[in-house]
Amino acid sequence: MTGIEPTQPTKLILYIAGQTPKSRAAIENLRRICEEHLPGKYVVEVVDLRQQPQLAREHNIVAIPTLVRELPTPIRKIIGDLSDSEKVLVHLQVSE
Repeated sequence: MTGIEPTQPTKLILYIAGQTPKSRAAIENLRRICEEHLPGKYVVEVVDLRQQPQLAREHNIVAIPTLVRELPTPIRKIIGDLSDSEKVLVHLQVSE
């Protein structure tokens, strides 16, 4: 062992509420951003708060869609349809 930890994939959770146009746009924008800037280095989970409304309170989600970067820590959140790729990358401090 060298003592160097393997790089963990970036873990992202996208909270949406049903298949609204804004939710669909956020999913598509997130998919595009991850494929372009984090190929093979990310895990994405999409949580529909209409199906699991208790998660909004548990995870302190106050608006939708909300993207949460859980790993690497610290946790970071961004609200919106993720149409501004640069803003998303800077805010989440995602490095290529």
